[in-house]
Amino acid sequence: MMKILLTRLTLYISLCASALLTAQTVNAGYETQPYWQNVFQKFKKQGQVQLGPRPFFLVEDMQESPLKNRLRRCEKGPFKTSKFSIGHRGAPMQFPEHTKESYTAAAKMGAGIVECDVTFTKDRELVCRHSQCDLHTTTNILATPLAQQCSVAPEFDTEGKLVNAADIKCCTSDITVAEFKTLEGKMDAGNPAATSIEDYMAATANWRTDLYSAKGTLLTHVESIELLNDLGVDFTPELKSPSVVMPFEGDYSQENYANQMIEEYREAGIHPKRVWPQSFNKSDVLHWVNEYPIFARQAVYLDGVYDMSIDIATMQQWKDDGIRVLAPPMWMLLEVNAQGQIEPSQYALNAKQAGLKLITWTLERSGLLKDNGGWYYQTLNGLTGNEDVIEQDGDVFEVLHVLAKEVGVIGVFSDWPATTSYYANCMNLK
Repeated sequence: MMKILLTRLTLYISLCASALLTAQTVNAGYETQPYWQNVFQKFKKQGQVQLGPRPFFLVEDMQESPLKNRLRRCEKGPFKTSKFSIGHRGAPMQFPEHTKESYTAAAKMGAGIVECDVTFTKDRELVCRHSQCDLHTTTNILATPLAQQCSVAPEFDTEGKLVNAADIKCCTSDITVAEFKTLEGKMDAGNPAATSIEDYMAATANWRTDLYSAKGTLLTHVESIELLNDLGVDFTPELKSPSVVMPFEGDYSQENYANQMIEEYREAGIHPKRVWPQSFNKSDVLHWVNEYPIFARQAVYLDGVYDMSIDIATMQQWKDDGIRVLAPPMWMLLEVNAQGQIEPSQYALNAKQAGLKLITWTLERSGLLKDNGGWYYQTLNGLTGNEDVIEQDGDVFEVLHVLAKEVGVIGVFSDWPATTSYYANCMNLK
């Protein structure tokens, strides 16, 4: 018996050694990390998922239903990473968006994919910001000397009173990447009626918190790739629409910008299957289809037109052009039927019939659902003339269930990924 065990142990060690030495995956010229390292990262990440109390609070807030019972049954876990759960700018319900701290929190909450919105600095370096011109609301730039380099700098009267709060605009393209890295992230907010810089910056929404905003470490796009790779999660970079005239300063074109974003994944050795590049600009997606066809297999066209009447023929043309993944906001995929039940919208049915995969945004972003949930729930909360079926915060799971099981989305962006991760684990979604 001992001899058999030793033989099996020797074989096991041999196989492990072989994997460590030779299992290097190469696909169409893109070299990834060794297989064993990816496995180790996944194992390590799954052991670190910490959902915290919020998902459990939301389950208890649900009305009694078979779904609530099912969600209750999995409350003891174990919980692991899911690509169905996408960290929208990280975890910005409580952490400054697009910061190291926000991304790390999203990964710890089980997000299998985390977003870096990509824009560029004056010296053409890519950085993670939701908008090219949001530094005045998402960082502490106004409290630094760099404020005077802003496109529209703060102005004061003779008594030191801020007089142009509503017009201030600070862009990544106003400063170099070195200057960008001196800033700190804060919760995204600004008071356009403020008469002082302090009041302007102290405007965080009451359904968020400043408890974790004392330190917000800004990241370049390259740094985000390194961090997220170390955390064992995948990537969804969004190429933001420039807020400046392109070509920027005459020599940096939209194509340069789009190419640079993809090239930084190639240079980091990231496999295209781990990258979901996004853009609201359809021409960016089609550019990737033509120039980076392997990366474009998961390129996401973000629908910012908000036209629910788009027909199957149009969506089929998108598919024929090479677009495979469509991402509208949640409300476009849902409606309320005559019985007062949430169901897929005709837009959602058309997209599925055209063969498009669907991702949607953004869960946990618009305040309390008992206060109707706001913009992201507009086809469910009476704002567009339909019946109001959003009554309490636990309804978030009812919405998520329809999106997953009836609409068939493959992923959901969330400002607090623990909620989506909890649901994905309970429903055995990968």
